Amino acid sequence: MGQYVTGSVIRALREKRNYTQKQLAEAISVSDKTVSKWETDRGLPDVTLLEPLAKALQVSVAELLSGEYVVNRNRSGNPERARFYICPICGNVIWSMGEGAFSCCGVALPPLEPEEPDGEHALTVEVLDNEWYVSADHPMTKDHYFSFIALVSYDRVQLCKLYPEQAAEARFPRRGGGTLYACCNRHGLYRLKLKR
Repeated sequence: MGQYVTGSVIRALREKRNYTQKQLAEAISVSDKTVSKWETDRGLPDVTLLEPLAKALQVSVAELLSGEYVVNRNRSGNPERARFYICPICGNVIWSMGEGAFSCCGVALPPLEPEEPDGEHALTVEVLDNEWYVSADHPMTKDHYFSFIALVSYDRVQLCKLYPEQAAEARFPRRGGGTLYACCNRHGLYRLKLKR
């Protein structure tokens, strides 16, 4: 990541948790003077203290470093609030039942915002042998392709990873309805509701 934790972030997170400098210092085995130095920008925590500091402040290391932390209001998880995060460097796909803070290859990942499929990204859905057969007339070249097609239902997520030069298609067991997601490496994420 291109940044390091700042004193103002440490102070804001400490105050949010209603900790004194002394309480935070005791939680990570440093002195309260050390915490004071960090918060007044007269020093920075050693890299070995980032994980214990994040844990004490109840945030992820990525959130501590970025200064942007996510409050999870969705404590029970809900597939209807599905979020996909994709690493622009390695292509890693992360799925979450709500918003979260994720990073990969040193990059903080924003959630992809799904759109309704347009003409170029239209999905065709058929029922074959009690399966959803999903296909698209979409380029599958090394520069422009669908990287995955996924089906999110009320109790599971199924993801089919796609690669350039193969067909843009996937099959999923038919267990009621759900929401299809398809991700174009150039244009982003598309969503289509399935009916039972």
